[in-house]
Amino acid sequence: MNERPGVAARLHGLLVELFGVVPPVRILAWDGSAAGSPDGPTVRVHSRKAVRRLLWSPGELGLARAYVAGEVDTEGDLTTALRELADYGSRIGSAPALTAAKRREIMRTAVLVGAVGPAPRPPAEELGSHEHAAGARERVAAAAHAQTAMGPITDILGGSLAYSCAWFDRADISLDEAQEAKYERICADLDLRSGARLLDVGCGWGGLLVHAASRHGVEAVGVVRDADRAELVRRRLAEVGVADRVEVRLGDFHDVEDGPYDAIAALETTEHLAPNDLVEYAARVQQLLRPGSRVLHQQITGQLSTEESHATFWGSYVQPDNRLFPLSALVGAFDDAGLETRRVTSMREHYPPTLQAWLTGLERRWDDVVEAVGLGRARVWRLSLALSTVGFERAAMSVHQVLGVRPFADGRSGWRMPGEPAQ
Repeated sequence: MNERPGVAARLHGLLVELFGVVPPVRILAWDGSAAGSPDGPTVRVHSRKAVRRLLWSPGELGLARAYVAGEVDTEGDLTTALRELADYGSRIGSAPALTAAKRREIMRTAVLVGAVGPAPRPPAEELGSHEHAAGARERVAAAAHAQTAMGPITDILGGSLAYSCAWFDRADISLDEAQEAKYERICADLDLRSGARLLDVGCGWGGLLVHAASRHGVEAVGVVRDADRAELVRRRLAEVGVADRVEVRLGDFHDVEDGPYDAIAALETTEHLAPNDLVEYAARVQQLLRPGSRVLHQQITGQLSTEESHATFWGSYVQPDNRLFPLSALVGAFDDAGLETRRVTSMREHYPPTLQAWLTGLERRWDDVVEAVGLGRARVWRLSLALSTVGFERAAMSVHQVLGVRPFADGRSGWRMPGEPAQ
């Protein structure tokens, strides 16, 4: 098939010049021209502004801004396209070093395609330097309490409304079953029994509270930083008949002062913490736990550097200020606080099916989500789910559960050996 020459061929050449490697894509440009590999993913460039973004922000961030703004799209399944582009993407993850000759060639191409101009403003969804704790997860969650959003959000996240990695103990189970399996494993790990006192740090939409109270008879406190979500959790607890045993408070772990607790859980709710804050968090958990009691912390982990994080989609739209930290930082904080780590479980292979289930739901309710939270934010969510799927598959990031215990002063852990009766 003869490709019609035009803008697409120039853009294809620009990418080769910019990144030093032939992109495995077919490019369709705004003038109707096409160029590149017919076997690779098809990328549609709708606007000259996308090229201007690459001129001013070469690399992943410029491409991400163009996608969020709707100036670039892929045809077909986005996750499949990103899988095929993963090796290429790893080469352009940060801004490339450009020689003077390369800059002249890039500018020449930009002139030829009519893309010269001032730097476009970043999409409104991009996180500013002052927005330390939000990120894509919190922004979507904060928007979801609106009546127009809760319907599609429930369809996307499933009946548990859990926005954390599920546990797929079988490949053929549903998202709801996988989230149920996760909660049941957590309750077993925390040794929850009737009357035990549980603290859920960052309880989200209350999935663990509902499960632990209704299935295991615990008394519980959940803390959440959004007042509308706190009210929604209270309504869910009332619907299942456990509101008299579960209290939902507005705040975070700093605000909890009524220990001791028999168990503490935190499920992907502390990514906003810096490493120094993590030490403070672990110390606070230790103070709130009764000796011999357990804490389970589920955390997305990674090795992103501060310098790299702001040059990427992840650092600018999902997790600002390098809020991913290595597993060793979490275990070290537990150790420094006097919490004994008893088990570390990697859940990395469980996140891609979780993310893909969310993404399938998002595509199914796309129009409703756009109406509720806006097109740009919906595109951020779609891209973050697809990119994260590939990131977990390629071990660029992971997710771990760390189970710890506060020992007694004499070193006893309260951990029962198999067959040993409860004390």
